[in-house]
Amino acid sequence: MDRWKNRVAVVTGASAGIGWAIAQALLKSDMIVVGLARRVEKIEQQKATLAANLASRLHAYKCDVNDERDIVAAFKWIDSELKGADVLVNNAGVLKDTLLTAPGNTDKIKDVINTNITGLILCAREAYQSMKRRQVDGHIVNMNSVVGHSVPIGVDTLSTYNVYPATKYAVTAITETLRIELLNDNSKVKVTSISPGAVRTEIFNDPDLIASNIPFLVPEDIANSVLHVISTPKHVEIKELTIKPLGERF
Repeated sequence: MDRWKNRVAVVTGASAGIGWAIAQALLKSDMIVVGLARRVEKIEQQKATLAANLASRLHAYKCDVNDERDIVAAFKWIDSELKGADVLVNNAGVLKDTLLTAPGNTDKIKDVINTNITGLILCAREAYQSMKRRQVDGHIVNMNSVVGHSVPIGVDTLSTYNVYPATKYAVTAITETLRIELLNDNSKVKVTSISPGAVRTEIFNDPDLIASNIPFLVPEDIANSVLHVISTPKHVEIKELTIKPLGERF
């Protein structure tokens, strides 16, 4: 991680769970971190609990990844105030009841698609433009899921979140497409998809899911994985990293 010292990492969805764990891990690795979130006040509250040397390198910026104007403004601020982004962790994501055959759930479906797909693409676009302008050896990490590779048929506790796997399959395709685009652009920027199994965060707040026997990872497991993929030698690119808790069956 030495080459990332004092360089800028952007983490979307940084106010809680996996995003906050990743932000802390990057801060402890001597990076400057910009946490993007709709609930930016939560980042500020948690910033107050950090040691002074960590808190001084954390910047909270209000950004709804459903809104292109917010995304463009955030990266413009990063370019202006911090010289630009070197690492992007596209972590923001939502999981909602989106049964495909249920009436009246259009807004929920749009929210999941806009957050998990469109927001991820636009953040990657703006981050890459920042990296390209400065010709840096950056890294874009897209937070995927095991359900972005295999739909968990028969897992009753996940049976109503039906648009979610589709959005994560999209992340699988987007990540590889982006990698090819950057190769064609002769870029030094790496791209990685990280696909965790179930992680114990507020996104999994379904009582039935919590009460089930499904094994869970913890946010720190994912944060450690982010450190692993961005700390590889310059000639090594991890395209996909899948992480499951021991005993997971899907």
